[in-house]
Amino acid sequence: MSYSEATVLQTSAPQTPVLQSPALNLSADSTQKVNYAKNDQNVITQLFAEQLPAVRTGFFNIYMSQGVVVSPHWHTNAAELVFLISGELQTSVFNPFTQQLMTYRLKPGQVSQFPLGWFHWLVALTDHTHLLTIFDVPTPDIVYAGDFLRTLPPEVAARAYCINPTSYAQTVAPMQKPVILGPPPGCAPATGAVQGASAQAGYPHAAAQSAASPGPMYPGTMPGVMPQSVMPQQGVAAAPYPPGSGWR
Repeated sequence: MSYSEATVLQTSAPQTPVLQSPALNLSADSTQKVNYAKNDQNVITQLFAEQLPAVRTGFFNIYMSQGVVVSPHWHTNAAELVFLISGELQTSVFNPFTQQLMTYRLKPGQVSQFPLGWFHWLVALTDHTHLLTIFDVPTPDIVYAGDFLRTLPPEVAARAYCINPTSYAQTVAPMQKPVILGPPPGCAPATGAVQGASAQAGYPHAAAQSAASPGPMYPGTMPGVMPQSVMPQQGVAAAPYPPGSGWR
């Protein structure tokens, strides 16, 4: 039995106007469009529909040094897959069904999934950490927790959570603009420099910004990272962080 050309075209995948364009391009450089640069070692580049109109799964290309965090955020229109290329990475996501944090420690070649709308963040555990965050849409929407916190009226925080409005206002006052790779510029070290940090070659397309490194949250560890005694095993979901740990 033979099929006509018209039948073949009807049963093939839908052809969008982009794919039908005589000027169709199916290649792009994901390192050229800088989304954010904290300094030469901490840079986010992107490849979305703006850079490659035919793309269906856009992504961020992220380079991080030890102790740097992709600040807490969520996506209103996309699920996300984190793929670690080099270094070591800790991912954390809030499960709204169990009301627990799920934390994973990734090594190169491993992945972590963030469902649509789930609150999450990433911490680099080593220098030279390189990862892709891949989305199931051409361009994701992003809502940063810091933006919500700095625009929440202190009187609402007081009424909703019984928080001292003056203390709340003072706490969020330094958050004058979005923080994408934390800590923000000008953040003074708490107790010293990042433990075990080493020099790293600069990224060629970065526009450097000065920023201090924070001190460790736990004695003898890098900032914002749990000690090995409470760190979840590789690829295993963590129980909620202990009360008073600062990771709530």
